[in-house]
Amino acid sequence: MFFRIIKSSIFHSKDSKFLAFLTIFLSVGLIACMLNITLNIGDQVAKELRSYGSNIIVLPRSQSLNIEIGGKNYSPLKNEDYLLESDLHKIKEIFWRNNITAFAPFLPVKVGSYEILGTYFDKFAGVSDESDFKSGVISLYPFWVIEGKYPQDDSLDEVVVGDKTGFKIRDIKNLGSYKVKVSGIIHNSTDEANKIISSLKLAQILANKPNLIALAKVSAMTIPEDDLSLKARRNLDGLDAVAYDKWYCSAYVGSIAYQITEDFPNATAKAILSVSETQSGITKKIQNLMAVVSVLSLLISAICITSLLSSEIHKRKKEIGLLKALGASDFHIYAQFATEIFAICIVASLVGVGVGFGLSFAIAYQIFGSLIGISLMVIPLGVAFGVFICILGSILPFRSVMRLLPAEVLYGRK
Repeated sequence: MFFRIIKSSIFHSKDSKFLAFLTIFLSVGLIACMLNITLNIGDQVAKELRSYGSNIIVLPRSQSLNIEIGGKNYSPLKNEDYLLESDLHKIKEIFWRNNITAFAPFLPVKVGSYEILGTYFDKFAGVSDESDFKSGVISLYPFWVIEGKYPQDDSLDEVVVGDKTGFKIRDIKNLGSYKVKVSGIIHNSTDEANKIISSLKLAQILANKPNLIALAKVSAMTIPEDDLSLKARRNLDGLDAVAYDKWYCSAYVGSIAYQITEDFPNATAKAILSVSETQSGITKKIQNLMAVVSVLSLLISAICITSLLSSEIHKRKKEIGLLKALGASDFHIYAQFATEIFAICIVASLVGVGVGFGLSFAIAYQIFGSLIGISLMVIPLGVAFGVFICILGSILPFRSVMRLLPAEVLYGRK
């Protein structure tokens, strides 16, 4: 009998029920969209920032030995120590190996008036269990625009140059005992705009430093900085065992750099903090904006539900009075109205979550040019938000039911 009353009420008050459905559907759809974007925005921002270069630099350990004299820092061993090219593969063999998207070694050489920078262009890195992994400046700096073409790795007769060198494609230059042809001009670079960029092999020959590199730059997918990562950055030894394990097993830029330092002999990996801080700042601002929009949506929807339920109770006050006169308790009347609104709520919330996913995909595609993933936890959270909207919107209307007296309602006095 109870469920027959609920069914009759829902299908005989279609206008008010449809408005309630629409209110919850739109609100939960917006909240689900915001939640899905918020939960996936960190990875998307990280991908965007990775396209602008490295966020970790690997240096010889001696270069981190600074001496302070008279308020000035001196590095007495700087440029006098090198890393082994043959150890480069270890960068991609740490615990977070799948987060390492690209790396490239660098060896600067001065030949006459020419500044030469030896590096990988797109070379097999010799990574164990991933023999097809190739890396170099092409993947490390995808924003570089090449006019012409890159040389082959290990080439001794072709180079590319920065766009401020004044060189032209097919120019021939003498670098020591080697004649090289300019095969391409790089645009959109900053530090390399006045340099000649050669294969690492050619730079090693010119500098007489076989199998040596000055540094390596790494691009890694990381999660935004938070209180734990900032605390670890200030004093890693001050972390307790639980906090240390959590930090070590999280893809912070600092923990990835730390693991590279552990596995790369005679090296110190340092985070380029400007990139990670930019990622954290952008992510937090977007997440805060999403939170504000979601809270406002929740409050506005709760107010709409309050108005709709108040109107519904006013229309059905004689029915409520009759139920009370027949012996129905306030609890039974609450249960009837609550079942009606929550049945609509569940259906509207599930439909809203589905539409919210689609909307989040469309927004992410417009911003990032690619689709974001689906966070399954959005489904229960979306339904929970819908239920919370109903609870919040039902408080005042349901209290008014208690004040209805059967005699006054049935005789038209109220």
